[in-house]
Amino acid sequence: MKHVIKKGITYAESKDADAKVRAIVEGMLNDITERGDAAVRELSARLDKWSPESFRLSDEQIENIVADLPQQIIDDIKFAQTQIRNFAQHQKDALKDIEVETLPGVFLGHKNIPVNSVGCYVPGGRYPMVASAHMSVLTAKVAGVKRVIACTPPINGEIPAATVAAMYMAGADEIYLLGGVQAVAMMALGTETVTPVDMIVGPGNAYVAEAKRQLYGKVGIDLFAGPTETLVIADDTSDSETCATDLLGQAEHGPTSPAILLTTSKKIADEIEAEIQSQLKTLPTADVASVSWENYGQVILVDTEDELMEEADRIASEHVQVMTKNPRTFLDKMTNYGGLFLGQRTNVAFGDKVIGTNHTLPTKEAARYTGGLWVGKFLKTCTYQEIRTDEASAMIGEYCSRLCAIENFAGHQAQADLRVKRYGSPHPLKGSETVTENFLAEKE
Repeated sequence: MKHVIKKGITYAESKDADAKVRAIVEGMLNDITERGDAAVRELSARLDKWSPESFRLSDEQIENIVADLPQQIIDDIKFAQTQIRNFAQHQKDALKDIEVETLPGVFLGHKNIPVNSVGCYVPGGRYPMVASAHMSVLTAKVAGVKRVIACTPPINGEIPAATVAAMYMAGADEIYLLGGVQAVAMMALGTETVTPVDMIVGPGNAYVAEAKRQLYGKVGIDLFAGPTETLVIADDTSDSETCATDLLGQAEHGPTSPAILLTTSKKIADEIEAEIQSQLKTLPTADVASVSWENYGQVILVDTEDELMEEADRIASEHVQVMTKNPRTFLDKMTNYGGLFLGQRTNVAFGDKVIGTNHTLPTKEAARYTGGLWVGKFLKTCTYQEIRTDEASAMIGEYCSRLCAIENFAGHQAQADLRVKRYGSPHPLKGSETVTENFLAEKE
């Protein structure tokens, strides 16, 4: 049985705020579509107090920024990028081009073709999201994307040096110091000085997410991203200190970030609020995390492990952290999650920053139908067909002609009939099923 001890605001209850964001972003995109660079510059000046001679950083500027960083920062970025590159390469290696002869003379296949150009948005503001440069730029390059451009906003009029260094080290071909809707729109729509890209990826605030949503179709996107979410699943083998630490560790992302405790432990459920309040007293980001927990935090107590999994699949959280006696049971049985973090030794921060998996993950229950950003998102799996014999063309044509007639597609039928006429009599239709069965049996 489920007991909701603390209830937070649901996505359905925040629709009014979403509508306001939608209208604002629509106006900004229309302005940039009509006025290009001038609109981008005006928005940047108004929203970020940033209007340099050029938003694009020169090679010399980038080299100077990287040179001025402490060696420890450079080494740490290299370590993180090595982990992310290694896992992305393993993922890419698992994707194979194929070509198979499905019937005598009929060859079908697919190729995994990289997208030609990608724009990567790396958030800034209070949190310079250095790790997002690895997750987007680096993964796109591993996939084989030819042109990768990256945008990140200035922070209080200053260049976020570590983020720029991470973009450069990840292989970005162009780096722009520009943030928000104006950055996403510039990359997607293009301006007088920027060639548009084919795809936009990366996290961002509600306005950036809405811009990606409205631009989808004009360009591809990684996924529809909302505020960061975390679900901590715990039983009596865990403790309230660890649960609270890991909940607040994601609640600090923003004031609308859901953090949910799902547990079979009444002890942890009873203790968690006091532990949260205790940790907030010393957490430097408590001003954000406390609002998030107050408005969007939840505590749910259930009786059994099966109920834990059932409820977790219903929630379909971006991050699901499992701290139970047998965490791999959840790996075997759960179906709806962005990323799964198994055991006490693992946590979401590891995945966010360094361990090697990608941190751009589905939110707002999108984990029901999609995974997160990975090397495969930058690849188009494109099919092709080739018939190499007259007999095969005529045989397929016979079937195609009749199937087109069922649908009243006369032009389609004419294509099929032409091949039947041109390439002669097919194999006897009565035996075609046997031909197929024998052929497939031989292939096996």
